[in-house]
Amino acid sequence: MKSEFLMLATAIMLQHVLVITCDRDQTEEDRGPLLSFMSGVTSDPNGVLHDWNSTTSFCNWTGVKCSNNSFTYRGRRRVAELNLSDASLTGTISPSICNLTFLAILDLSKNFFVGRIPAELGDRCSMLRELSLAANQLTGNIPVELGNLNRLIYLSLGSNRLDGGIPARFFCNLSSLQYLDLSDNSFTGMMPITNHCTLKNLRFLLLWSNMFVGSIPASLSNSTKMEWIDFESNYLSGELPAAIIAGMPKLQSLHLSYNNMSSHDDNKDLSPFFLSLGFCRELQEVEVAGNGLGGDLNHLPSKLQYTNIMQLHLEDNLINGQIPMEISKLQNLTYVNLSYNLLNGSIPPEISKLGKLERVYLSNNLLSGSIPSSFGEIAHLGLLDLSRNLLSGSIPESLSNLTQLRNLILHNNYLAGTIPAILGNCNNLDILDLSHNKLTGVIPVEVAGLSSLSLYMNLSSNSLQGSLPLELSKLVMVIALDLSSNNLSGKIPNQIGTSCISLEYLNLSKNSFDGVLPDSVGRLPYLEILDVAENQITGNIPDSLEKSTSLKHLNLSFNKMKGSVPNDVGVFASLSMSSFVGNLGFCGNFSGMKPCSNTDVNRQGRHHLIVILLIIIMVICIPLILRFVLLIVKMRSRFFFNGSSGAGELTRQTEVDHPRITYRQLVLATNGFNESNLIGTGSFGRVYRGVLRDNTRIAVKILDPVITGGEIISRSFKRECDVLKATRHRNVIRIITTCSRPDFIALVLPLMANGSVENHLYNNSGDQRRRTLNLIQIVKIASDVAEGMMYLHHYSPVKVVHCDLKPSNVLLDEYMTAVVSDFGIAKLVIADEGVSDTSNSTTGLLRGSIGYIAPEYGMGGEASTEGDVYSFGVLVLEMVTGKRPTSDVVLKEGHSTLQDWVKSHHPHRLDSIIDHDRRQLLFNRVISTVDGGDVELLCRDVLIELIEVGLLSTQLSPATRPTMIEVANMIGQCKQDLTRAVICSHMDENEPNSSSFF
Repeated sequence: MKSEFLMLATAIMLQHVLVITCDRDQTEEDRGPLLSFMSGVTSDPNGVLHDWNSTTSFCNWTGVKCSNNSFTYRGRRRVAELNLSDASLTGTISPSICNLTFLAILDLSKNFFVGRIPAELGDRCSMLRELSLAANQLTGNIPVELGNLNRLIYLSLGSNRLDGGIPARFFCNLSSLQYLDLSDNSFTGMMPITNHCTLKNLRFLLLWSNMFVGSIPASLSNSTKMEWIDFESNYLSGELPAAIIAGMPKLQSLHLSYNNMSSHDDNKDLSPFFLSLGFCRELQEVEVAGNGLGGDLNHLPSKLQYTNIMQLHLEDNLINGQIPMEISKLQNLTYVNLSYNLLNGSIPPEISKLGKLERVYLSNNLLSGSIPSSFGEIAHLGLLDLSRNLLSGSIPESLSNLTQLRNLILHNNYLAGTIPAILGNCNNLDILDLSHNKLTGVIPVEVAGLSSLSLYMNLSSNSLQGSLPLELSKLVMVIALDLSSNNLSGKIPNQIGTSCISLEYLNLSKNSFDGVLPDSVGRLPYLEILDVAENQITGNIPDSLEKSTSLKHLNLSFNKMKGSVPNDVGVFASLSMSSFVGNLGFCGNFSGMKPCSNTDVNRQGRHHLIVILLIIIMVICIPLILRFVLLIVKMRSRFFFNGSSGAGELTRQTEVDHPRITYRQLVLATNGFNESNLIGTGSFGRVYRGVLRDNTRIAVKILDPVITGGEIISRSFKRECDVLKATRHRNVIRIITTCSRPDFIALVLPLMANGSVENHLYNNSGDQRRRTLNLIQIVKIASDVAEGMMYLHHYSPVKVVHCDLKPSNVLLDEYMTAVVSDFGIAKLVIADEGVSDTSNSTTGLLRGSIGYIAPEYGMGGEASTEGDVYSFGVLVLEMVTGKRPTSDVVLKEGHSTLQDWVKSHHPHRLDSIIDHDRRQLLFNRVISTVDGGDVELLCRDVLIELIEVGLLSTQLSPATRPTMIEVANMIGQCKQDLTRAVICSHMDENEPNSSSFF
């Protein structure tokens, strides 16, 4: 009996051991394929796979998610998702990844994988529902085996180097597919979508930028759930697919531009196509540009008036006839492009009823008549391009009502009359082009002083007269100025050369300017092209033109200039006689130019002798003058004393922009740089608050040579001074003055009453009155910072890359207006290329602060505007979530960055990103007592938009990040949405910081 019991116990024990061993082996069977996949990765610059060799469960490895109870057996868990998107991984995709037999989601997009797509994916990964290999460098054909993935819902292979045709059974077997992206590759042949291959569940089909030929398959009409079609930039032919589109009631976006398609009835009738679009009541975007389509627009309004169409791209076709007045029925239009067609007749005034219009392109047509004054009623219009038509009459003064107008382009028409002075009210203009018309009169001083112009002003080829207004000196940001081929006269103002410091192109040719060419023009730091031909300019060539390092083209021909022309200095070394012909007084070594005579040489010698004598006199006299001045100073100092110390100091009239503040005044203002006045410390020194005798509150930033070495500090100090003195913007810190001694270097800045964003996010100041920022304040701060950074990147006279954007470097004044500060490690960028002070670059310094540094900097990348966009994105996500980029919450969940943590919860788990308590704080003072629920929904939408801006800005690849112009527009829209919702009367005006609302 005992022996039988022992045998039974032994058998049970052995069975138990076998089960444990078997379970352990099967539990770990997914580890091998993962490690094998990792072996194919040759570069992991961000250390994404750093924990893949750990002894912990592979279910906790970065990018790996295991199944829940759905696929467990006796406690075993299997890999269900592998997401390594946007990780900068390099290598090949190992076929062993296909041994993860329970894999449902595989996302390796936005990396640098090379080689072919493993065919084994289609043979072994039968559970796959989502497969994304987009934005890599994969080559070869699509494996026909991928057609076996009959559970696949999402497939993205776009932006690779794939080629060949699409396998026929590929579409037939993927009947569950909802999203298919094969765009931006080199696929050829026809689309193999036949009648027996129905894709009834397909919603998104993206095939743009390939080499597909033939017509669009008629069987696509079975895809009645289709929302997005993008076949742009292929070689598709045949008639526009009216019958197919009519069967897609949920279609929102249709992109067929730049193919070889035609309209109905031998390319004469667009009405069947417009009729089919009318069945798509959710339609928002139609793009059929660049096909050479014929027909007219008569049936467009009636067929599309019941859709939600917002964007209409019909440019670069052969569309004829008039613009129908019924176009006003398309009430949701924000963008319309009808340029490069054969449209004729007048522009219907009814277009003003399209109140949401933002951009209008009607250029390169045969439009005639006058410009409707009703354009001035379209409040949101930001771009109006009517160039290259047959328009006549005057420029409507009503255009001055367009406060959001950025681009006004009216060149190559027959416009007459004077330039309306009231156009100077359009103080957001970036581009003003009125060239090649019949405009007369003088250049209005109001228009000449449009300081907002940041790209170009072109008034050439008109009949303008009079002298150049001195107000042109206000164009400090304009890159190109063309006033050629007019009847302008008088002298060229010296102020153009001293103030318009961003100019790269200046054309004043074919006028009647006289006098000498100002030397200051040659000193413009970025000037590349200067053309003053065919005027009455006299005098010698300014020395500054010889010394210019930026000048690439110069035309001085047909003037009355004289003197010797150099041929081996600067731009002159690359010029020919054509740049000087017509100036009888010139001499030099150019072919066809008279050589300089002895008289000319003697004259030049006398000139040089006079210069030398003047220098000698100055060397002798200046020391005597200085000693005399010092004597006067000593005599005056007896009557002016410093009341605190009795030490005499000279009292001077302070300058408006940069007043003189002495070291002693700073000592008194900060109570001897007392620790109680210390408001911040950083890698370059300390910041103290202080009050001057006139009660001006200041912040004194002292750069400490002991911390980082005197040489680096002096470079940093010079760089910050250069940045701050060259910039003028309400959202960029303003410099009061500087103070420098051999042992002391400081910047004097205005004191920001509300501290930094860092203080408000985490209350580091200890001031209990400072509360968590609410949503309105966050949106306003984000908008202010975006505007400031947009100015620094795109519109500042000296282009600036900040390199250290973070909450502590965003300061808040008494009105909670945000300003960008601390340019200690900034680089000044000239015209978006190169660095202005490369000799003093901070090589070896880390560009930014941990958590905000763009990933490309870690790989040795140069400082760039894209790096600032990345830091801005982190800042936005930090303000929204209230979590630092190095927060424990982020790190505990296995994410290396704040944006990765947010991305893992967005968009379906907003509550995990922003918990209930924080939402209450964010929505404080936003939700009114009226329709509170609706406002709360709006607040959630704004939060989501802010998160998406943050995620867009922090994309791994710099090329895919938006510019600060685009970011500022997105944030501005959020601000506008909240402005409409918040009712000021419901706000407590007695509450502190009440002025912080919009």
